[in-house]
Amino acid sequence: MQIRTAEIEGHGPEQRGAEIGTRFGAEIRDTVARYLEFFALSGLSRARVDGIAERSLAALRAWAPGLAQEIEATAAAGGVPTLELAALNARTEILAAGEPDREGECSTLVLAPESARSPLTLQTWDWHADLCPTGLLLSVAPDPPEAERGRGRGRVGRVGRVRLFTEAGMLGKIGVNDAGLGVHFNILHHASDTDAGGVPVHAIARRVLDEASTVEEAASIIRSAPVSASTVLTVVADRGARRAVCFEISPERVAEVLPDPDGVLVHTNHFLAPELAAGEAASAASTTRTRFAHLSRIGGLGDLRGAGASIEERAADFCGPEGAHAPVCMRPDPSLPPHDQWTTLLTIGLDLERGRLEYRAGSPAELVARGAERFGD
Repeated sequence: MQIRTAEIEGHGPEQRGAEIGTRFGAEIRDTVARYLEFFALSGLSRARVDGIAERSLAALRAWAPGLAQEIEATAAAGGVPTLELAALNARTEILAAGEPDREGECSTLVLAPESARSPLTLQTWDWHADLCPTGLLLSVAPDPPEAERGRGRGRVGRVGRVRLFTEAGMLGKIGVNDAGLGVHFNILHHASDTDAGGVPVHAIARRVLDEASTVEEAASIIRSAPVSASTVLTVVADRGARRAVCFEISPERVAEVLPDPDGVLVHTNHFLAPELAAGEAASAASTTRTRFAHLSRIGGLGDLRGAGASIEERAADFCGPEGAHAPVCMRPDPSLPPHDQWTTLLTIGLDLERGRLEYRAGSPAELVARGAERFGD
């Protein structure tokens, strides 16, 4: 996966969307075309895809109108029909209408012991390489919080800049803001998932980054969103009463998973909260539990909890003694068609103190071998 970076200077949803669409129009059109083909290969008719996309965009417009406007402006500038870009942003909601993939998507580890100044994090993003030949690292200036719009008041939020990784044309995924809060993102599947077309979960991640400076503020935003698909957002912050929480989101409810007594928090692609685990719908073929067990063992290593552990050291421990053959380093199976192959496309950590992202395209073993790149101050 090639990664492109950009500082987006536009303020307000129309300017920001127009700038993103103009600068990355070719990548956005390519990503949209790949996903539309993927939906068809997944057995979803174009009419069903369009219906879910339309309902999801309407739900987003009611919940966060500025983010809906950003999609519309990006589509116009990028030369993509609005409904097609809405489908890209609602890809989790659309895929929730079909059978779960045989694999999961992503492994996340957070270390938040009392001795650390800020939580230390690392995540792999596992997905189909054929769907994402180009990833984006964007720095954007968020809009005022939704609750403050139209009241004649200026920006009262504490977020001045957001730095995030996402697929071309998507509102958000993984990121950090300059208020010291970050978000990791893992997909889940639940029996309550439907094709009703709720607020896109990727948009929830973006709004949390745009508006929240504490885990408590993030919880309020997450719980306010009506959803039709499941995911888990792992929210970390360097201030506030709580510094790390996994919010397991489903149409049935939102549940919280907290760190263990040592401050270790692990999540892969199955529900951990007892009140949601009964509705688990992940494929039996998924490696989610194998990856979870691996990271749970790794999280128990004392040397991983040092307040100054670099991302290269974290990545080495993330792999453990198995190195590049660890279950968290996903490798494609060339015997399968491209849309069924899973690859670790990105390894990424959040630097909350500096408001920046530390990353390397590829697996954590590749980050160890080649070192991390950094995006932000």
